Amino acid sequence: AARPVVSIFGLNGAKLDATVPLPSVFTAPIRPDLVQFVHKNMAKNRRQPYAAKQQAGEETSAESWGTGRAVARIPRVGGGGTHRAGQAAFGNMTRGGRMFAPNKVWRKWHIRTNSNQKRYATASAVAASGVSALVSGRGHRISGIEEVPLVVSAEAESLSKTKEAITLLKALKAYADVAKVSNTRSIRAGRGKMRNRRHRQRRGPLVVFAEDKGISRAFRNLPGVELVDVTRLNLLQLAPGGHLGRFVIWTQPAFEALNKVFGSQTEASVQKKGYTLPVPVISNPDVSRLIGSDEIQAVVRPSGPKSMRRPFTQKKNPLRNTQVLVRLNPYAQVLRRAELLGKNKKTKKYTHKKSASAKFLQILKAD
Repeated sequence: AARPVVSIFGLNGAKLDATVPLPSVFTAPIRPDLVQFVHKNMAKNRRQPYAAKQQAGEETSAESWGTGRAVARIPRVGGGGTHRAGQAAFGNMTRGGRMFAPNKVWRKWHIRTNSNQKRYATASAVAASGVSALVSGRGHRISGIEEVPLVVSAEAESLSKTKEAITLLKALKAYADVAKVSNTRSIRAGRGKMRNRRHRQRRGPLVVFAEDKGISRAFRNLPGVELVDVTRLNLLQLAPGGHLGRFVIWTQPAFEALNKVFGSQTEASVQKKGYTLPVPVISNPDVSRLIGSDEIQAVVRPSGPKSMRRPFTQKKNPLRNTQVLVRLNPYAQVLRRAELLGKNKKTKKYTHKKSASAKFLQILKAD
């Protein structure tokens, strides 16, 4: 994101002579940890409360039989003449009873997130959308487009027909990302298919505009394509699932308005009162390039040998290491030499007779 200017493409896909300066928000620090944290909190704010019916499982008149009848003290349905009479009720272990700790609607469903954290995460998501490696790594088909971020002329905001939007995307060689969404559309697994969310599909391009002159009607029927006003950028759209690198198509007025929306590291934003972009802790995050630079290599010590000698304090086994054994017991060298020459009594081999002598046998058999 160090380029000073960005090219503008016309409706026919050709690069125009005009260029637009790169907004300062594209130099904001990219913080995946913060984006995931804020996204997780924001996604919880669309949940609907769910709970069990308050009277569920306790709509019978059941009382315990007490002790002395050789049955459990669980409440039992009264009456007679039916199978239900005498059956246990109310408990979570009983048939037709209530659940344990029934869900209540007053659970804390929504979570408030600090405004500065949300702005930081949104700025990081916008900056990540200008890194082609992150956009491609997220799964978007951008191998055919010429430049990221992709900016189209202001005439695109006046499109009102879907066929005109398709023609524009094909001219920009960005329609492959829309076709990917169509190919991934499938029926949802589970009960959600019965609850008005029958299909699942991937996310396509995000079209950001400054003024809606018909562009929302042109793109709204394309699968996976979403539209948003530049003054209402949403992290849930810029980083779906908390994953950075959404493929964003900007109109020229929207791209030029980013400096007013986010400001810079030194100038405050016009839309967000008193807000300035976060300053990165380290100006160059490429640590390997820093270490290999001439300035640092000129003052560091030269690298040592690859193989280091063992320290003299290392424990060595004297039973396996002869030198250590001699150092501990100098006489071991004399014993070893005698053993090799065959003069050691302990190592001298004796030949044993396999059978007793005839004289011994004669004495043994004597009367």
